[in-house]
Amino acid sequence: MKRRDRDLVLVVDDTPGSLSFLTEALEDAGLSVLVATDGESALALLDRVVPDVILMDAVMPGLDGFQTCAAMKARGDMDHVPVLFMTGLTETEHVIEGLSAGGVDYVTKPIVPEELIARIRVHLANARTANGARVALDATGRHLMAVTPGGTVLWATPRAAAVLDSVLAGGPGSRRLPDACLGWLSECAYADGSPAAVPPPVDLPPSALHGQWGLTFIDRIGPNELLLRLVTADPDRDRRRLREGLSLTGREAEVLMWLARGKSNRDIAAILSVSPRTVDKHLEQVYAKIGVENRTAAVGIAVSCLVAI
Repeated sequence: MKRRDRDLVLVVDDTPGSLSFLTEALEDAGLSVLVATDGESALALLDRVVPDVILMDAVMPGLDGFQTCAAMKARGDMDHVPVLFMTGLTETEHVIEGLSAGGVDYVTKPIVPEELIARIRVHLANARTANGARVALDATGRHLMAVTPGGTVLWATPRAAAVLDSVLAGGPGSRRLPDACLGWLSECAYADGSPAAVPPPVDLPPSALHGQWGLTFIDRIGPNELLLRLVTADPDRDRRRLREGLSLTGREAEVLMWLARGKSNRDIAAILSVSPRTVDKHLEQVYAKIGVENRTAAVGIAVSCLVAI
C-alpha cells in the first residue's frame, strides 16, 4: 500500500461546531481529516479507507463512542489504529470503559488544540513502532499474537491473523478465542515463568483451509496481556525435536510429546497401543534422562523445547 503524504485523522463527532473546530486545527497542523457524524457512518467509512488515527466523541446518539470503538477493533484490520476519546466524562468508570473498548487515550473537553496535536503525534509514533515490529516478526514467519486472560485477541501478526480468521467460529474479524481455551489461558496468566509452570499447548478447532493448529504460551508482556504463538500440529516434527533436543529414543520422545499435549498415561497407552505400565516405564526413563522427578517438570522442559523461538 502506498504511504500517504499526510497522516489521515478520522474525527467522529455529532456536533457540527466541534467538527469544524477540530478540522481546522488538525489541517493547520498538517494532517488530513475525514469526518463522520455518527458511529454507523464511521464504520461504513472503514470499508473504503483505514485512517492513521481516530478521534472519537464518547457521547453520541445511536452507537456511542465506546460501542463504535469496540466494533472497529473487532474488524481485524484496525488493530494498529489508535483511538483517542474526546469527552467531558472524566469519571473512572468512563475511562475504564473507553480503554476496555480499545481506546488508547482520553482528551477532556473543551479541547486544547496544542495538547491534542501532541497526543496524536505520540500515538502515531507508538503505533508505527508497534506495527513495524509485528510486520518484522511476520516477515520471519512468526505466528505471534497477544490476548487477554479472557480470550480477547489484542493483536496478531498478519500470518497469525490469517490463521485465526479461518479457525475462530466468528470467521474474519473474530477477536475471541474459543471458550475451551479459557481454562488454559487462566493457567498461563498465573504461570511464574519457570519451565515447570508453563502449561502444555492447547489445540484450536481444525480449519479446512489451514489444518490443525495449537497455541503455546510464551510469556506475560503486560498486566493483562499474554504473548502466544500459533503452532501447527505436526507430530513427526515434535517427536524429532524432542528426540534430538533431549537425547531421547524415538518412543520416549513420542510418549513425552503426548504428555506435553495434556494426555494422561492411560490416553497415551491407547494412542500408542501399549499398556499403561509400558508408558510408566518410558516416563521413568525420560525423567532420568532429562533430570526431573515428575510429569509437571517434564512437561515444562518439553514445552520449552517445542516452542523455542
